Amino acid sequence: MRKRGYHHGNLRQALVESALGLIEAKGPTGFTLSEAAKQAGVTPAAVYRHFEGREDLIAEAAKQGFAMFADLMQHAYEKYQPSALAAFEATGRAYLAFARKHPGHYIAMFESGISVNRTPELADAAARARRILEKAAADLSQHIPAEKRPPAAMFSAHIMALSHGVVELYARNTPGATSPFSPEDLLESGIMIYLRGLGLIEPDK
Repeated sequence: MRKRGYHHGNLRQALVESALGLIEAKGPTGFTLSEAAKQAGVTPAAVYRHFEGREDLIAEAAKQGFAMFADLMQHAYEKYQPSALAAFEATGRAYLAFARKHPGHYIAMFESGISVNRTPELADAAARARRILEKAAADLSQHIPAEKRPPAAMFSAHIMALSHGVVELYARNTPGATSPFSPEDLLESGIMIYLRGLGLIEPDK
């Protein structure tokens, strides 16, 4: 685990960085505030000037993670415009890329048990990320007849669930979960099967 410390007077962020390292190493319930303080190079009492407890510290890490996640999803969505299909596929790949690059944030966001409604700021950050994927889903499905078109929120939730499953089983070195295919291939093929089922892409010949 890389050493994090208190630099440049930004104690609050130093504590978040310490928590992220501990979350990666021990999980969201495997560390104490005292450990986070030690990693940041301050006394335990200093933590309480910024956070009421460990869950507040994890919630801040999750909020920052959702903000980063939304930025990545927005970039992926915009990069492949005007193709609705390419933009949608890119948001799915961005999910996996984020989980690989920022495991501490990912765990704080999706595996810590912290509700996204814990604070208004956390809820807003999570909602922004969700809206981007919903917009990509709405763009892609707009040509489906209204009576057959799934709600964009359901459509995007299905892809989020698929993405999360691939991350959990095959991109996080889960014991006993092996596949001859890469997580990227599993996710892409799963998305393609889903889109074929909706009639959004042509079936393989």
